Amino acid sequence: MYDVVALGELLIDFTPAGKSENGNPLFECNPGGAPANVLACLAQLGKKTAFVGKVGDDEFGRFLREVLVARGIATQGLILDAEESTTLAFVHLHADGDRSFSFYRKPGADTRLRPEEVDRSQLDAAIFHFGSLSLTHEPARSATLTALRWAKEKGMLISYDPNLRPPLWPSLEEAKRQILAVMDQADIVKISHEELEFLMGSGDLAGASAQLCREFGLTLLLVTLGKDGCYFRAGELAGLVPGFKVQAVDTTGAGDAFLGGLLFEVLRRDKGPKEWTSEELAESVRFANAVGALAVTRKGGIPAMPSLAQVEEFMSRANMAE
Repeated sequence: MYDVVALGELLIDFTPAGKSENGNPLFECNPGGAPANVLACLAQLGKKTAFVGKVGDDEFGRFLREVLVARGIATQGLILDAEESTTLAFVHLHADGDRSFSFYRKPGADTRLRPEEVDRSQLDAAIFHFGSLSLTHEPARSATLTALRWAKEKGMLISYDPNLRPPLWPSLEEAKRQILAVMDQADIVKISHEELEFLMGSGDLAGASAQLCREFGLTLLLVTLGKDGCYFRAGELAGLVPGFKVQAVDTTGAGDAFLGGLLFEVLRRDKGPKEWTSEELAESVRFANAVGALAVTRKGGIPAMPSLAQVEEFMSRANMAE
C-alpha cells in the first residue's frame, strides 16, 4: 500500500539557464508536472508514492520515467505512448522569480491516457491526488474520473489541485465548468488566490473560501498567497499563516511543494483534517509553507524538492530568528 497515489501530467519543464556565447537564451531540461511534483516532494519527505499517467515513448518520456524511479516513485502505472509525444513546457522567469509558461501539447501523451489503461490495483493508498490538467481533453478526462470514482469507493482521502493553465483549455468557460464539476469529490483542495477569484468571482478570502467550502462540502481549503503564506479554511476554523522570507529563484512547483508538505502532515498526524484543532491546522500549514519556500530557492520542479532534514533545519533557523 502506498501513502499517496497521483494521476495526471508528467512533462518536461525547460527552465531558463542563462545565455549562450552568442547571447541566445539557454534552457535546462527539468522534469515536472504538478501531480508528479507533489509525489516527488512526498518522496523526498520519506513517503511511499506511485504515479499513474502517460508520457511519450521518446527520449523525454524515458528520461521522465528514469527520474521517477530515481526518486523512489513507483512507475507501474506509467505508460509510454508510441503515438504521441511527451508534453513540453517552456518556463519564462521574471525578475521577482515568478514565472509563465509556453506549452507544447497538441495533443500531448498525457491527454491520451484511457480509462482501460488505469490499473485499479495501483489505486491502493491513503490519499489519491489529482489536478485539473488531466480534465482538459478526452480520453484523459474519463480516465481521471474513473480513477477518482475508484478512489472514492476505496475510501481514500481525495486531494485536488485545480491548477488553472488557460492556454491548455479550449476556453476559460470550459475550464471553470470542468474544474468545478469534480470539486465536490475532493476532501482537500489547494488553490491560488487568483484561482479562487476565477472560480468564485471574488477574491475575498473569508467570503469566497467559505462559499466554496459550503457549496462543495470541502474538508480543508488552502488558498496559497505566494510570499504572503496561506489562508486556510476547515469548517468554521480559518486563518492566515504567514510565509517565510527567502530569495526566490524559480517559483515553478512552489504550490506543489506546499501541497506535498501539507499531505505529509496529514499522513504524519494519522488523522484527517476534520479532526485537527486550530493549532494543528496552523502548524501543518506553517510546515507546508516552509516546504514551498525552500522549493523556490532552486530551479525546476522535481529537482527543487527539499528533504525532511532540510525542512526541519530551515524551520529551526526561522524559529530562532523570530
